[in-house]
Amino acid sequence: MTDAQIRGRGVATNVAGRFEAFTTERCADGWPEDDDLPPLRTELRDEVARSIITYNRSPDLPFDRSINPYRGCEHGCVYCFARPSHAYLGLSPGLDFETRLIARPNAAEVLRRELSSKSYKVATVALGTNTDPYQPVEKTRSVTRDCLQVLSDFQHPVGIVTKGALIERDLDILAPMAAKGLVRVGISLTTLDAGLSRRMEPRAPSPRRRLAIIRRLTEAGIPVRVMTSPLIPGLTDHELEQLLEAGRDAGADAASWIMLRLPREVSELWQRWLADLEPARAEKVMSKLREMHGGRDYDPRWGHRMRGEGEYAALIAKRFTVAVKRLGLATRTPALRLDLFTRPPQAGDQLALF
Repeated sequence: MTDAQIRGRGVATNVAGRFEAFTTERCADGWPEDDDLPPLRTELRDEVARSIITYNRSPDLPFDRSINPYRGCEHGCVYCFARPSHAYLGLSPGLDFETRLIARPNAAEVLRRELSSKSYKVATVALGTNTDPYQPVEKTRSVTRDCLQVLSDFQHPVGIVTKGALIERDLDILAPMAAKGLVRVGISLTTLDAGLSRRMEPRAPSPRRRLAIIRRLTEAGIPVRVMTSPLIPGLTDHELEQLLEAGRDAGADAASWIMLRLPREVSELWQRWLADLEPARAEKVMSKLREMHGGRDYDPRWGHRMRGEGEYAALIAKRFTVAVKRLGLATRTPALRLDLFTRPPQAGDQLALF
């Protein structure tokens, strides 16, 4: 595959998903390479959602429900733990994950129906836990904005995780919600090195731009957590304190960290990326990861998968604790309000007499 085909993409391969019976491999056939192939374009298809709120019972997560307006993510972060989810669609966790996307245009309609159910019990919903709700395709599709408007109508609490600058477009919805204690945002800041960021996260905003997002949100009264995630041993771990300080200086009032996770197909994709773009650091990175996961690339057990264990993991945790205390950043924040939740009148509702 030529550089022109993968320019602006996180990975250069389309490794088959674990459910596929056959795999394909590109190899030279003796003919000259065609250097005039068109660039690899993003494809977007629609999916009619039957439900939109996904529930989980993971003790590792601070929420029990989430909404994902899109499947796949055009940001193309090579390390994305969500890449294996594309295998359930018969697509590759590799290039397909960042180029063959699926939007759920009826998400807001379904969300309104689910929140209107008499059996629904309110709790904070997370937006963007699997793929980024403010990835580039949101600019034209506005599925995330439509869902936010529904949450606002119901005065429903929401936590948002994103790298996307498009969140600034929705300040008109988010700021009033924040004033009522209904929203908190987490901005992922992985490195302050713009070159490294461009290689790892080719279509995500630059580190400087993400700090500007934090500043813009906090100036609008929206509380922001700086998320130093994923932290990569031997590659970005030395930046931990600088990342936290930069986030604090931009206005963040809280912080968190998660170690790099390499579930299923992500491990192969990540190691290929290291070999191609960071060969001098590849051995150290993988050695530290395996040290934290009992010799494996990844340990999926609850209580272990987010942080790892052992001396190195404990050192990172200690450094984080010392840094947030020095910088005055919180690790736990007040719960969002649940008491304001209300079901607005719907078309066809019987009118009250008094």
